[in-house]
Amino acid sequence: MPRLVGINHVAVQVGDLDEALAFLGRIFDDVRLRGRGGSMAFVDLGDQFVALERADRPVAAGHYGLVVDDRDETVRRAREAGARMVGGHDFLDPWGNHWQVVDYRDVQFMKAPRILEGMGLAGLEKSERALGELRAKGLADSPA
Repeated sequence: MPRLVGINHVAVQVGDLDEALAFLGRIFDDVRLRGRGGSMAFVDLGDQFVALERADRPVAAGHYGLVVDDRDETVRRAREAGARMVGGHDFLDPWGNHWQVVDYRDVQFMKAPRILEGMGLAGLEKSERALGELRAKGLADSPA
């Protein structure tokens, strides 16, 4: 029987790829492309990616949770970049896509130490709450 394992990518529609990449570059340092071709640009997230898809009439659907290493700084930079803020740590991009900013320390998914090291994030730890949630599922070591 098949089981859900994860998400390979999410495609976010934008009106202009270069403008979308510049917008992200005003918020995040070192935005890297995994690839680009035709109407798509693939923004690298270490061992994951988000696809930006140019569309003549972009459709903003739902919202997208971005996991970051510093939520407060990300929100500050989104404000400076001219993003329309929605609530405490969410913002809209120029095409109306709703981005929710979530701190890596507080989410259940974990990147392998080698992936974090390769991303320049060695030592980024989980909060006790997130570790407790993972332990409850049998997905993290129990405290000694």
